[in-house]
Amino acid sequence: MGLSRSKQKAPVAPATTLFLFGAHGDLVKRLLMPALYNLFRDGLVGENLHIVGVDHNTVSDADFAKKLEDFIRQEAANKVAQGGEEPLDPALWGSLAKRITYITGDFLDDGTYADIDAKIKNTGTQNAVFYLATAPRFFSEVTKRLGSSGLMVEGEDYFRRVVIEKPFGHDLPSAVALNSCLLKVMSEKQIYRIDHYLGKETVQNILVSRFSNGLFESFWNNHYIDHVQITAAETVGVETRGSFYETTGALRDMVPNHLFQLLAMVAMEPPAAFGADAVRGEKAKVVGAIRPWSEMEALANSVRGQYSESTIGDKSVPGYRQEDRVDPESNTETYVALKVMIDNWRWVGVPFYLRTGKRMSVRDTEIAICFKPAPYAQFRDTDVDRVEPNFLKIQIQPDEGMWFDLQAKKPGPTLDMQTIELGFAYKDFFEMQPSTGYETLIYDCLTGDQTLFQRADNIENGWRAVQPFIDAWAKDPHVEMYNAGEDGPSGADELLARDGRSWQRLG
Repeated sequence: MGLSRSKQKAPVAPATTLFLFGAHGDLVKRLLMPALYNLFRDGLVGENLHIVGVDHNTVSDADFAKKLEDFIRQEAANKVAQGGEEPLDPALWGSLAKRITYITGDFLDDGTYADIDAKIKNTGTQNAVFYLATAPRFFSEVTKRLGSSGLMVEGEDYFRRVVIEKPFGHDLPSAVALNSCLLKVMSEKQIYRIDHYLGKETVQNILVSRFSNGLFESFWNNHYIDHVQITAAETVGVETRGSFYETTGALRDMVPNHLFQLLAMVAMEPPAAFGADAVRGEKAKVVGAIRPWSEMEALANSVRGQYSESTIGDKSVPGYRQEDRVDPESNTETYVALKVMIDNWRWVGVPFYLRTGKRMSVRDTEIAICFKPAPYAQFRDTDVDRVEPNFLKIQIQPDEGMWFDLQAKKPGPTLDMQTIELGFAYKDFFEMQPSTGYETLIYDCLTGDQTLFQRADNIENGWRAVQPFIDAWAKDPHVEMYNAGEDGPSGADELLARDGRSWQRLG
């Protein structure tokens, strides 16, 4: 689990044929193919990796590879122009492109799966991974046909695996149904439910920081921690995803997967070992321990927001309702803030505040852990009437690192305090190769490490925790407006203020 690319002596992934369903989609060209190129650059996949695009568009092998090359080359050139140092290496790409082929086929046509079977036989390896970079409506249909065509049958010396992108269901019943569909044609060890947040080095470092540093784990409980804030703020709007977002919204898009995965990494119990089963078991337990609110409690402990048109700098920005393929009277939320509680011995009484939104002031994904202030500050008869709490801040993007807020005396004859930050930025200590965040996850899938992938019970526990919010909002669909470029609706501040707390400043 977890790679620092070529600086680690990780073994080369085994010979595999990787099928990319939805080969003409943005996910393939923007993230998956650049990640595969980076893995090839770093020697983590070799000449025996075969990449096969699968989609309904008719295109030749050469034209498909050229389309991918043109996009990646342009993206690399843009990064170089912005100060990056990684142009596309023609020799490397040329070597990888030789093993990129394409199958024209309808996902619902059994003939497509016969062509896939023939392709596997022609590559010289029986190992196969089927990556479903498709619209969610195809997940169950594709997996049913993979099963009925015999493509999921494994042998003693070869594997068959399926990678499922989010959203994994749109509520608890649909997630249970999708899991049931998958498990009818394959075993849990063949299913890789992917969450690209878990591919980020800083997220993986949460476990290392917690469990390898005695100082942290000793204080990682309700005796010392007051509350936890988890933030995923974006500056972009829905852009071209209006139709998708109308049926999804910020809650379904971000909370039961991304934010709950971050919560699980922070709140899980120490696993018996750092193997996939042990880590995933503890994560599922902690998500399963999230208190199920009643619908009334869900309304009281949540805020729904939607960005409105505004001016950012000198640029006019449309509101959500003015975006393409969005209902002009839509009540879909683009921002959500939640308060959740974990009912176990370690975390009883500690609130976890989650927020995520689009068109906010800055791009910022972080976890802020607030420690309880000193119980008694012996500064009587001084200007210091209150000692600020210490925060441990884990920055996931854009500037990966960890910082700890510490109170220190300012130089001078009077007692005056100031908060200073102790910490590190990843880029200052490690050589960080350009990456998409998918490199580790793809490599782990090819090598059979499921540690960073979600298990069925984890998925269902996440939906079980958000279902009360879904049900309550269906009856009370009101959204609170906030101007594009701001930090969200005022109701989110009130959610914490009533508990005597406040959000950490973004950025």
